Amino acid sequence: MSKEEIKKILDATVTDLRFFCMFSILYSAGLRISELLELKPGDINESRSLIRVRQGKGKKDRYTLLSKPLMKKLTEYNRLYKPKVWLFEHRPGEPFTESIVSKRLKAAAREAGITKRIYPHLLRHSFATHLLEQGTDIKIVKELMGHNNIKTTERYVHIADTFKSNIKSPLDDLLMEEDEV
Repeated sequence: MSKEEIKKILDATVTDLRFFCMFSILYSAGLRISELLELKPGDINESRSLIRVRQGKGKKDRYTLLSKPLMKKLTEYNRLYKPKVWLFEHRPGEPFTESIVSKRLKAAAREAGITKRIYPHLLRHSFATHLLEQGTDIKIVKELMGHNNIKTTERYVHIADTFKSNIKSPLDDLLMEEDEV
């Protein structure tokens, strides 16, 4: 997904703080949906801008990014919803289900005018792809994603490379202008 599409989805959920925060974390931290739903309030480290992911895939803990602007929204979320056991509770002490989150993401995409198939894992893919596109070292992306093997992370390099083929040199415009004269 493009950054613009993600922004449209977030804009479509801005009135529902729960889903705005969930979708923002999926994208900004590169979480799997199961990892999102297993977060506890204590897993958010505001002072270090990190999220602790407990027993992710491969049964290992890791830390990943917490967007500083998102922290304000999470503070507001905590004040409003007062989560007890899980960071995102459908009912007190009961986490949201993957199905509920997936359906709401699809609805937000429709509201945003996005017609392609959208699912939560696509936000994780976009996190990795966008980090690589902006020049983040692949080893750092591997750690943030919780991949055991760099080969898994390398799949995202190919996706990021397809975007590079659309990049043109600044010289292209200068030479085009000369050709037109």
